[in-house]
Amino acid sequence: MSRRLPPLNAVRAFEAAARHMSISKAADELHVTPAAISRQVKLLEDHLGIQLFRRLNRALLLTHAGQACLPGLRDGLDQISNAVDRLRDVDAQIGLTVSSSASLAAKWLVPRLHRFQDRHPDIDVRVAASHKLADFSRDEIDIAIRFGAGNHPGLRAERLMGEEVFPVCSPIIITDETPLRTPADLAHHTLLHDEGYLHYADEGNKLHETFPTWSSWLAEAGVDDIDTARGPRFSLSSTAIQAAVEGLGVTLGRSVLVESDLSTGLLVKPFDVAARSTFAYFIVSPDKAMERDNVVAFRDWLFDEAADRAIATVR
Repeated sequence: MSRRLPPLNAVRAFEAAARHMSISKAADELHVTPAAISRQVKLLEDHLGIQLFRRLNRALLLTHAGQACLPGLRDGLDQISNAVDRLRDVDAQIGLTVSSSASLAAKWLVPRLHRFQDRHPDIDVRVAASHKLADFSRDEIDIAIRFGAGNHPGLRAERLMGEEVFPVCSPIIITDETPLRTPADLAHHTLLHDEGYLHYADEGNKLHETFPTWSSWLAEAGVDDIDTARGPRFSLSSTAIQAAVEGLGVTLGRSVLVESDLSTGLLVKPFDVAARSTFAYFIVSPDKAMERDNVVAFRDWLFDEAADRAIATVR
């Protein structure tokens, strides 16, 4: 059955004008000019073949026909709006977008993601890798994993896991001409500097002032005669880790990010001295996001992965 429907923009203009009883207020609501509202109302009147408004000098009144058709048109707009909202909800239940730093995504999240897909094959995950804080509405982010103090006003922040920092290197370096037996032996090796932590200074938590560096780690290890200014610098933790894997030198590995390479033997941990970061990884999301089953499923899976990691670390 074919429907002879009026133009939707004309219906919206008439409904807004009738609700406000004002052309100018309807124009403000719909972000158009008053002239545009008047044209759309005239278009609807021509389409229906009836007059909808009586226009007085400083007033706008509905005709009997306008009063009669307004409730039906308003209900129709409400139904269209509700149908679109339901469509968005269905689409949102199918997939979700998670925001993470590039290094955490590459070294921790993505290598585990197949386990989430095995558990929830009906949920498609999009990983948005960025060091910028997630704008949940503008960037359509559902949930984020962020490193810091957990300071996220107006958002839900749950601690996921902590982190330690310690030297790591390729096994080749352990057995080369100048092996690494004690921290003092680092004087004979290239120090690789991971500056990935500098990205988090914009959270206002002064992470850049407290995160372990070669200077602070060596001081904790009791070594004070090594020049920590030398060596290549990397803006991404994952790049510094890869440089160590390639045998370019020794880097301070972040425990969460190097655990996979340590378990496969691509990296080794030459010393037992570790500096514990005062910051941690947090799951961050708007409260409303937790009303969706797929977001809750992903959050719960993250906690399971973090718990399994903690158990494996103790072993």
